Amino acid sequence: MQIKAIKTRKFLPPQDNLWELLSNIKSLKENSVVAVTSKVVSIAEGRCIKLADVSKDELAILEADKYIPRELSPNGWVLHTLKNNMLIASSGVDESNGADYFILWPKDPKASAKKIWQFLKEKFKVKNLGVIITDSRLVPLRRGVVGIAIAFFGFKPLKDYRGKKDLFGREFKMETSNMPDSLATVAVLEMGEGSESKPISIIEEIADLEFIQKEYEAKTEDDLFEIPEKEDMFYPFLSSVKWKKGGSGI
Repeated sequence: MQIKAIKTRKFLPPQDNLWELLSNIKSLKENSVVAVTSKVVSIAEGRCIKLADVSKDELAILEADKYIPRELSPNGWVLHTLKNNMLIASSGVDESNGADYFILWPKDPKASAKKIWQFLKEKFKVKNLGVIITDSRLVPLRRGVVGIAIAFFGFKPLKDYRGKKDLFGREFKMETSNMPDSLATVAVLEMGEGSESKPISIIEEIADLEFIQKEYEAKTEDDLFEIPEKEDMFYPFLSSVKWKKGGSGI
């Protein structure tokens, strides 16, 4: 696998031109994945609110599907939220690298990923291309953040080992690899979290990634990428606290 992050100019809230920013990509090979940080996608969509106009928690609660009040977090550090079937801090609302603005997630990340995919496919005349929109998240019982894909397009999200055998002939029953989040993790590591100004990363030579030319559709429930909350292995933890209903979004 080869990963290269691309340095760009500052992308400026409250709105800027994403397609001009993507012109920093000079070439794309077949079977590449382009990672774009959610922050520049959101700024391009004008998803910016002035810091002086509202508190972060107010915004996060409006954007959340469900949330746990901040006072239940150790030292009040984090507002835990569920948004778009993901456990994320503050619904993805963030002020870092936002000048005087809070930056929200894109309104429809999946649709945004598809638009970027269509733009790059047309520009570089490639057949097989993947796109992921990335953010960062905390991992339980670990310090520091890692990447997460809040949306993807152009490839199948699961590398399936079920029915195959391990080194000693044991058949896998449940094993699948999460490709979007794995790729987001390496991309975010290259792009950085601070003042690097590298909002785009190109990933090449990815083993066993299956490209497709449309939105991924699971054939069975076992092939779904997103797991319903009550069927998730972490449901005992998720259900052990009293969540509050979030708002309708902005």
